[in-house]
Amino acid sequence: MNTTCLTYPLECESMRLDLFISSQLDGETRTAVQRLIETGHVLVDGHVVRPSLKLKGGEQITVEIPAPTEAEPQPESIALEVLYEDSDLIVINKPAGMVVHPGPGNSSGTLVNALLAHCTDLSGIGGELRPGIVHRLDKGTSGVLVAAKNDRAHQALSAQFHVHSVKRIYQALVFGAPSADNGKIEGIIGRHPTERLRQSGKARNGKHAITRWRVKERYGRISLMELRLETGRTHQIRVHLTEAGFPLLGDPLYPDGGRINNLTDTRLKKMITQLGRQALHARTLGFTHPATGEYLEFTTEMPDDMQALCDYLAGSSTGTVSP
Repeated sequence: MNTTCLTYPLECESMRLDLFISSQLDGETRTAVQRLIETGHVLVDGHVVRPSLKLKGGEQITVEIPAPTEAEPQPESIALEVLYEDSDLIVINKPAGMVVHPGPGNSSGTLVNALLAHCTDLSGIGGELRPGIVHRLDKGTSGVLVAAKNDRAHQALSAQFHVHSVKRIYQALVFGAPSADNGKIEGIIGRHPTERLRQSGKARNGKHAITRWRVKERYGRISLMELRLETGRTHQIRVHLTEAGFPLLGDPLYPDGGRINNLTDTRLKKMITQLGRQALHARTLGFTHPATGEYLEFTTEMPDDMQALCDYLAGSSTGTVSP
């Protein structure tokens, strides 16, 4: 069991305990921190408290992180598109619709279940429900993802993600036509003040996020954008583009402001509706191998559903959104 001691600075404004701890501990999400607090692994000035406790300044905080336990998810024979594999790591092309790790309502059929069947061992450092998982992609997002097979690889890869040295390039189909060909979106991202499942750039407490973008194709009032992450916050691309006025096609969580209802092409509207997910693909992932020091980079083609939209838009003179 690892023990970390923290002190909440006197000069800081009041902040929730769970938010403060998750901001200080690399690799620990707010949900994981809340679980630690609720199970008595966090003490504030020697007392068991609630995750919502407001820190005032000067509090002494002790955090105990239990050693990883045996993974609970069961191995499942699920087909994986493996792009690369060795004794340290595995790189796969995750299909849209696959959840990365088990959670409420997703106890099976996840990438973790598939990896447990495919690999003889996985790093346990990510916690009992997420063995080997270094980073994640949303359920509806397709593309390249790397998982660690041992703790050394897990720590080395996690460090690269932490310092933002990993190359991550995405493709997205969005409503809107940016006036420029490229740009940068920068600001904080944190929990939406009222919508629990969403993130927001207007959060009271958030983490700095940077997304660089460029337009690859223009289809009237719909655009194909390429995005490069300099940080990796939850829902970063979806939040940044939505709040910049360029919501992703088909996104079930972040509203498009009724733009799909303004489509003049009924076939295009049907194609977007049938997409059933955000039109987002993690195209490229590049990192340094944790054992050899070699730079590795993997690129996958856009999935069929997004490619079909691009093909239709490119060949259709009516595939636009009305002003």
